[in-house]
Amino acid sequence: MTITLALLTMLGVVLLTGVVLACAVVRYLRSCKAAALAGRTASVRTEFSRGRAPVFDPPGRWLAIKSGNQQMVQAALGLHNATPCSWTEGMARASDQKLFISPPVNGWILVMGTHLPDPFEDVDALFCFLLRLSRALGEIQFFSVNRVLGHHAWARLDHGRVVRGYAWCGETLWNQGSRTWAERRLGLKCHDYLAGDSRDHFGPGEQTRANAEKVVLLASIWSIDPASVDESLLTGAVGVAGDFSQTRLH
Repeated sequence: MTITLALLTMLGVVLLTGVVLACAVVRYLRSCKAAALAGRTASVRTEFSRGRAPVFDPPGRWLAIKSGNQQMVQAALGLHNATPCSWTEGMARASDQKLFISPPVNGWILVMGTHLPDPFEDVDALFCFLLRLSRALGEIQFFSVNRVLGHHAWARLDHGRVVRGYAWCGETLWNQGSRTWAERRLGLKCHDYLAGDSRDHFGPGEQTRANAEKVVLLASIWSIDPASVDESLLTGAVGVAGDFSQTRLH
């Protein structure tokens, strides 16, 4: 009987030690992941705090598509009257009722232009557009921000499946999927449907403004921030600009 109790005690000690070690390993791995993400986020903030001006002003809406094939992206978008152009020309045309499809940057192709669907005008049209595009191209991301009004939106889709979608315009227009690690790490506040925002008489509330300011940080973690593309990657890089009709989205 004494031997049995001794063996059970030893077994209990071994199991307890194993649990403690397992918890320590989990905490260590989580801390490493958090440190890596924090370092990446801090590097983005540091780049601007040092006074380094972005190559371009951040666009109001853009897509990040995990692809290296411009022609495939152009075909999926149905772009017409397409002409090759430099980054500088393309960014200028993107604000002139055209879309600019960038050359590949670190495995991503950016699509920018005021004619991309506006979630704050018709979030259902945006949803259908992203769904169709993701079915054709695979992994895509969408970002939108109105820095004056504080409106903001982001979405990730993979082969026609919505991984995450959120859009805010004084009220929640879209909230689908679980909040990602990057959203939680950046402290992005995502309201439930019908939830209001605390705001003053002069504009959006503090949390809404904070969300809008962090859209580019979220993009830099998920994929790439178009305003912070390394200038060395732009030399000789050729994109495509063309006409885009939203009537062709459906």
